[in-house]
Amino acid sequence: MFLEDAVISHEVINSPVRSYTEWDPLEEVVVGIVDDATFPPWHPALEPVLPTGQHETFRREQGRPFPTELVRAASRELEEFVRVLEGEGVTVRRPEPIPQTRPYSTGAWTSTGMYAAMPRDALLVVGEDIIECPMAWRSRYYESLAYRPLLKEYFHGGARWSAGPKPELLDELYDLEWSEPAAGEPTRLVVTEFEPTFDAADFLRFGRDIVGQKSNVTNDFGIAWLARHLGEDYRVRIVEFDDDHPMHIDASIMPLAPGKLLVNPERVPKIPQMFKAWDMLPAPTPVMPDSHPLYMTSKWINMNVLSIDETRVVVEAQDEPMIKALRDWGFSPIPCNFRNFNSFGGSFHCATLDVRRTGTLESYLD
Repeated sequence: MFLEDAVISHEVINSPVRSYTEWDPLEEVVVGIVDDATFPPWHPALEPVLPTGQHETFRREQGRPFPTELVRAASRELEEFVRVLEGEGVTVRRPEPIPQTRPYSTGAWTSTGMYAAMPRDALLVVGEDIIECPMAWRSRYYESLAYRPLLKEYFHGGARWSAGPKPELLDELYDLEWSEPAAGEPTRLVVTEFEPTFDAADFLRFGRDIVGQKSNVTNDFGIAWLARHLGEDYRVRIVEFDDDHPMHIDASIMPLAPGKLLVNPERVPKIPQMFKAWDMLPAPTPVMPDSHPLYMTSKWINMNVLSIDETRVVVEAQDEPMIKALRDWGFSPIPCNFRNFNSFGGSFHCATLDVRRTGTLESYLD
């Protein structure tokens, strides 16, 4: 067939991927899996973001599976979460399991994987575009392969499918001499500007405004790439929080509906000017017991809720203060057990990728 005989359509009709905010009515979502979840090999990029008490565990267990009983318990909670979402009328899709303990190499370094539990980290949906993110951890280099069958399907259905520049993840990307900053010193990030890197979970969608942060996985280079890729229809706006170990924005602020923002009272002592017209709810103090293992996050993961629409919000079933606070604020909390999944570093927002929400592209911020 000659090239002039081929007809290539660039028009997107009824794309299966379309999502502009964190709160429009949810139609289809990807929920992660913890199959073969594995401690990543120890690397300097881990130290600034892991709880201090877990450093030795990660050094000792690197490359080995997470505890079997914890994986099973988290899997049961994920299945409960799927049932909750389907019961609310949401279509749920799942990634394909890929080997996590099998080593892989780029020639410059060797690693094993970690999991496919957090689609919110690896993929970013903006409008009809689903973007594979250039992640900064070597253990997450091939993580998006778990979602590749879905990406192909969505593309064939009419969605845009993009990918950030595949990073080399050489030593030059990292501050190999990173150390904890002294009191009063500015936050020190472990990633340099060697190449663009970002995790999707460092960004939240407010229609035309994409609000993000620099972090230990997201650099200025990555932010600039994303802004240029999205083009003039969107504004990428960066905020800074009182967080000495930033990684992912959705445990610092979380929009629940137009004009309503859940905020971390420890990390957000001053509300950014762009939210001056919004109502704020300080997240209740977490009630998770100290005995519960949290390998990769703080207890503030309790504010990592998922909005199904402007009133329904999925909340950890044992977090009664959060349930009450949201109900008193006019929301309809939907409880779901998720505490064992929390151990792996995320909650409902992290564990999902909203593929399609009803809504149009609008402006919500000044």
